[in-house]
Amino acid sequence: MFISNELMVNRQIRDKEVRVIGSNGEQLGIMPIAQALQEAEAAALDLVRVASNAKPPVCRLMDYDKHRYEQAKKEKEMRKNQQTISVKEVQLSATIEENDIQVKEKRARKFLSKGDKVKVTIRFRGRQITHPEIGVSVMKDFAERLNDVSTVEKKPGTEGRHMIMILAPASSDDKPVSKQR
Repeated sequence: MFISNELMVNRQIRDKEVRVIGSNGEQLGIMPIAQALQEAEAAALDLVRVASNAKPPVCRLMDYDKHRYEQAKKEKEMRKNQQTISVKEVQLSATIEENDIQVKEKRARKFLSKGDKVKVTIRFRGRQITHPEIGVSVMKDFAERLNDVSTVEKKPGTEGRHMIMILAPASSDDKPVSKQR
């Protein structure tokens, strides 16, 4: 049997009888494949099998090249409208200084404003791994600094010698309400 993403067209159809639908959607009835091909040829159209599981299979009279072109155009339009979100990484350390954390915060803000997610990692070196609470406090402080433009998607967690947290851009309904004085 012919297996493909493409539909079977004209002489590729091997069924003895088919149900034929005209180019305007009208039912032409069940007929032998030879007669269906003659109908298609007379209308200067292609005979395309659209439902192979039906008894008898359903074929439609259509301009197959035009149909393929329109399908490709729709797929291209759908791909164009698709939004891709990338994950950017910001690396901190357990012993990071204030100025360094401000630089990392500025970079993370830029990523979040562009709509990217931010993966914040801390790599523990040497004996630092024995005090993961220091890493958690650095992560929480970093998340609090960015809470106006982000939400914590994945809370800080340890994976080997790394602690990872993921921040996602805040949508308009996620933003915290500012307190009025």
